[in-house]
Order: sequence, then C-alpha cells, then structure tokens
Amino acid sequence: MPLSMQETPSGGNYYLVREDMLPEGVLKTIRAKQLLASGEAKTVHEAVEGAGLSRSAFYKYKDGVHELNRHAQSSLATVSMVLQHRSGVLSNVLLMIAAWQGNVLTIHQTIPLQGMANVVVTIDTSGMEASLGRLLEELRQLDGVKQADWIGHG
Repeated sequence: MPLSMQETPSGGNYYLVREDMLPEGVLKTIRAKQLLASGEAKTVHEAVEGAGLSRSAFYKYKDGVHELNRHAQSSLATVSMVLQHRSGVLSNVLLMIAAWQGNVLTIHQTIPLQGMANVVVTIDTSGMEASLGRLLEELRQLDGVKQADWIGHG
C-alpha cells in the first residue's frame, strides 16, 4: 500500500496532504482537537471558540481528521459494538480479536436492554498484520454481532 494512502477501519482511505492544501475548516478542526487534548479547552464549545470554528463544522470533521504523527504512532483502537444478549457472543468476538493478533485492553458492556448490549473494547493493534477495517468486516459477520464500528484511536 502506498505511503500516501492507508485504508481506514471505516472502509474509507486516509490521504497524506500537505497542510497548506487543506481547507480552513479542516485546519481549525485539528486546532480545536489540539486544544481539547492539551486541556487548554475543557469543552467542545471552548475549543471551537478558540479555533474560530463552528460546532457543526467541528462535528462534521472531527472523526475523520487526525494529525499524521498522532495517527501513525497510535496502536490503540476503540471499537463500539451492539451484541445480542446470548451466551458466547462476546466470547466469540474476543476470540476473533485474539486470532487477528489484537490484544484487548479494556471492555465496557452495558446492561442488556431488549436483548441487546452495547460493548466498547479498546484493542492494542500493534501486533495485527491485517487492517482494523478487515477485522471489523469479519466481526460484523459473526452471529450475534449487530453492529461494529471504529470510534477512535489512542
């Protein structure tokens, strides 16, 4: 895979683009995320105000815009899933993650409502040879998995 493009867990692509080529809204979103990460801004409202950005633009871009140095160094991925409340479903998910050489660091499961439970796992992906996107595709095929989405990285 070329250095300038990398498959993302959501199935799209990342492109390496020089900063001066990016639209102002994207640059301001990055600045707002920096303000939040550093603690200079305590809320999204403070961050977008400090970056001179609207809240709607921030929410439009925030999940798809990452600084290359932070994204490249990241080996943690957070995955949100909706699982049927049946014996063995979560176990099969964890077995698949392990089979793909992912290491589960945290698991948070809500109390099942109407036969479904929300589960969020944080995975150390440094040992994985395949992409997280391919793992998510496979997880979605597991019996009892109703939804599996990448929601962030560490």
